[in-house]
Amino acid sequence: MVESPESQAHARRRTLMARPTLDEIFAEPDEFGLLAVKDKPVLRADAADKNLVILRDVSAFFQRHGRLPELDANDYEEMRLGAIWKKVSKDPSDALLAADHLGLLGTEQAAPTRSWRDEPLATEIPESLDDILDDEELDVRADYASLRHTTPAAERHLSDHRAEFVPCRDFDKFEEHFDGIQTALESGERKALPVLKFAIIEPEEGDVFIRNGLFALIAEKSEMTARSGSRDHRLRVIFSNGTESDPLMSSFRKSLNEDKTARMVERSTLGQLADDWEADRLDLSGTIYVARSLSDDPNIASQRRILHKIGVTSQDVARRVADARNDPTFLLAPVEIVATFELKNLPRQMVEHLLHRFFDAARPGELSIMDRFGRKVHPREWFYVLPEHVSQAAALIREGTLHLYSYDAAAQKIMRKA
Repeated sequence: MVESPESQAHARRRTLMARPTLDEIFAEPDEFGLLAVKDKPVLRADAADKNLVILRDVSAFFQRHGRLPELDANDYEEMRLGAIWKKVSKDPSDALLAADHLGLLGTEQAAPTRSWRDEPLATEIPESLDDILDDEELDVRADYASLRHTTPAAERHLSDHRAEFVPCRDFDKFEEHFDGIQTALESGERKALPVLKFAIIEPEEGDVFIRNGLFALIAEKSEMTARSGSRDHRLRVIFSNGTESDPLMSSFRKSLNEDKTARMVERSTLGQLADDWEADRLDLSGTIYVARSLSDDPNIASQRRILHKIGVTSQDVARRVADARNDPTFLLAPVEIVATFELKNLPRQMVEHLLHRFFDAARPGELSIMDRFGRKVHPREWFYVLPEHVSQAAALIREGTLHLYSYDAAAQKIMRKA
């Protein structure tokens, strides 16, 4: 039988009325003592008791570390204890002084330790590197404190060789070549290609560029050297206004990138395998020079009278060696020009190749220097020869008879072949 909703509601009301209230529950006997709860007394320590606890903790810290806790310590607990102790120790009570058995609150207290965050005292600042190295507490070996493979400070303040523009003394050799390039550009036989920004350009002898509105011909590219850890060369650049300059290849490349109107004149041939690829390279005569190193390196200075560099350049010899102290090719030291021999109607590169091959037996295989980056460099243009030997070889080249002779390195003589 299903009860009606009214019957169900009436039954629920009867059930609720039968339940005891809270007052009735608490009025009943507490058989198990569940309601007999006693409040715990709140212990409120006064300031004097707290200070005694801090003194006890600081004394324990002092006994462990031999010092007071620091405010700026890296450890959080030490920093917290140091901050509280600073406040407590300002105005200690009589009870606190009586409990201070270590005398941490008295006049015997050690001076606070200076922090690394504090500004250094004027007397603590060394005036020079020598003051640091002379410190008795700093045990440094003498060879650790000596600088090697570096340019002395006095020399670093000297101005470096600057690639300035100077009149080209033999411009008549280039003027006709510039006129031919101008005609080829106007007729469309050649094109002037834009130099892309940040393009890596490797100029070769005979390359022609347009920079700042002038033709720039790479007339000479010296032997490879190392600058700032990368390959570099010294260039001789002839400009169509009758001037010349001798920048580093990296500097010339930078000047092209900075000039938004810079152009590179393409060669008239199809590629490097073509027979006329070298047509733009002029067979320039030049000067044979013999240089002696003025290096302070004992290994080089001891051989100064016999060790010489043989080079050939189409530019002024003094300008070629002006940057010798920064050039590993010149052993990173100034040089002294001991002899020069003029060439007449003889290609510079051919003469240089003949001389180096002729004196190859006198090339020191063990000659090397350390550059500024700690890398070993082996210059290839230095020989154990005397200037008179180079003079004799130059005369034989002019006569066209060098192939009939050879150089005896042991006897240090130029001898006719059998």
